[in-house]
Amino acid sequence: MRRFDPSLYFITDSTHYCEEEFLYRVEQALMGGATLIQLREKERTTHEYVELAEKVHAIAKRFRVPLIIDDRVDVALAVDAEGVHVGASDMPVAAARKLMGEDKIVGATAKTVPWAVDAYEQGADYLGVGAIYPTSTKVKTVLTTTETLRDICNAVPIPVNAIGGLNKDNIDILAGIPIAGICVVSAIMKADDPKQAAIELKSQERSILGK
Repeated sequence: MRRFDPSLYFITDSTHYCEEEFLYRVEQALMGGATLIQLREKERTTHEYVELAEKVHAIAKRFRVPLIIDDRVDVALAVDAEGVHVGASDMPVAAARKLMGEDKIVGATAKTVPWAVDAYEQGADYLGVGAIYPTSTKVKTVLTTTETLRDICNAVPIPVNAIGGLNKDNIDILAGIPIAGICVVSAIMKADDPKQAAIELKSQERSILGK
């Protein structure tokens, strides 16, 4: 497995942006200190997904930040991305691990302790747990309590990241919980200044989590 830093995990959303603006925002987020980037594209064709992934990967490589592809193992393999993330309705973690190999990162979504333990036992390298707050990136949001988040952190030996509606003004709710980092979408993607947003998020996270 590759080494990676999940402390500021940036998940993209290309909705409402032309490609030039989208790639600019990706670059700015990485300049601001994002440590992992996940390309999430639910509506694109495979061809379109691969083409965009190649462009994002080229930027990520310049900053030596691993690229994670959401959902699509085939796209991750096609562009030799550093990893893939699978959700509840996606390919099972064990199958993703088999296809990706031991040297790639495989992340998984978890909302309960049994779910988290199962994902770990199947070979997940990290977990995304949430949503902590309601989020605009999904139509249906199932909230996860901070108590459950804490229990999951204590149940598995792999990094656990909080996700869902997080921004620099509300992540204080995570103080004292042994998470490895946070996952953000809108807090960076929709910011007027994505670079500054990433800088501020990282600073606030360090302050609250003592990292």
